[in-house]
Amino acid sequence: MRTILTAAALLAATAVSAQMPPVSAPTPAPVVTYIHAGQLLDRPGQRVRGQSTIVVRDGRIAEIRDGFAVPEAGAKLVDLKDQYVLPGLIDMHVHLYSTGYPLQARLDETTTDLEDGLLTAMQSARRTLDAGFTTVRDLGGEPRGVRALRDAIARGDVEGPTIVNAGRMVSVTAGHGDANGMRRDFAHVEREGSPELCNGPDDCRRATREQIFTGAEVIKFAASGGVGSNIAGGLEAQMTFEEMKAIVDTAHAFGRKATAHAHGKSGIDTALRAGVDSIEHGSYIDDETIALFKDKGAYLVPTMHAFESVIRQGRAGERPAASVAKAEQVATVVKESHRRAFASGMKIAFGTDAGVGPHGTNGLEFGYMAAIGMKPIDAIRTATVEAATLLGHADRIGTIEVGKDADIIAVVGDPVADVARLNDVGFVMRRGAVHKLGGKRQGFPAS
Repeated sequence: MRTILTAAALLAATAVSAQMPPVSAPTPAPVVTYIHAGQLLDRPGQRVRGQSTIVVRDGRIAEIRDGFAVPEAGAKLVDLKDQYVLPGLIDMHVHLYSTGYPLQARLDETTTDLEDGLLTAMQSARRTLDAGFTTVRDLGGEPRGVRALRDAIARGDVEGPTIVNAGRMVSVTAGHGDANGMRRDFAHVEREGSPELCNGPDDCRRATREQIFTGAEVIKFAASGGVGSNIAGGLEAQMTFEEMKAIVDTAHAFGRKATAHAHGKSGIDTALRAGVDSIEHGSYIDDETIALFKDKGAYLVPTMHAFESVIRQGRAGERPAASVAKAEQVATVVKESHRRAFASGMKIAFGTDAGVGPHGTNGLEFGYMAAIGMKPIDAIRTATVEAATLLGHADRIGTIEVGKDADIIAVVGDPVADVARLNDVGFVMRRGAVHKLGGKRQGFPAS
């Protein structure tokens, strides 16, 4: 009864307030920032503009002028005359709830709770933003926690990149997303809270809707086995075509894109035929698979950072034997697969799988891409223009253009000549707010 009365009182108060004339509040003055850029790569893939001024008003890019314009009265000035300015970077595959240290994570499992995990995710988000990544796609974490972090960052309550979240990865029983390799009592508890597990098309539609219900903006599913899971079930397809098609169609019906974790050729090809928007990892790619990518217009997100991390961790004894064996198996083919994919001209978007490796080292992916044949400018384009296009947000991010969000970074030296420059981002602005200047965080703890 108390709850009903409280609700009724609230409705009554709302009705009364709706009848009262609005109280006009003073309009706040716009926040204006002038950025003097020594070199401006406003649209990666096109020519550098040289000395320029970017005018930012209330979080958006209002003007781009040639040369160094004198700031208007009341405007802030960011002097980057000796730096190379480019759009904020986008990582299409991260796990903010994971630390990149699997052995420590296993030791912590029995002493940490969901609240601890959210604090870990907040720290991961700060490190990611520090590295110059102003937008990320989180492809697997505690669904409500990632959603809460996403919204807190959007409000400006905490520091981090814009998050596009997937909730949990949809998986079949015993697949890469199941609680495999655990003791029966632990696995039982884990599975009790796992609505993402499904078997058969109808059940997979339900599992997809469950993720959307908890706030997912993109859907991820395990089309194949995984390197990181503690099960020796291989890396080929683990879902049927009908199951994958049900997931993709349901995601699209709800206005979401779908991406597939897939290593083996059968998993990749089946997911592409089911209409998936992107493939994560793509370890085994041949000419037939490349033709499918091009025919379907799908993207590959290579995540070479993850492969390097898993191999290093496996050889250091930080991963179980089944995971180590699969990592070593993939290591023999993945670079050639990705080299073939890069050379083919198919669509590539940048992703690291950060959380498998440490957060804040996302920029290492550029070096891995360059090492197997991708030009630095093309690698930068995958983390800006192409990633924004795959997200469906090319109207807001990915380039520095009038009307877009002021997501802007700067480095010393030319990253088009030396992509390793992107491992040391000294200036970071996200939606007009300066988060890092001169290599130091602005307004937040520097830990």
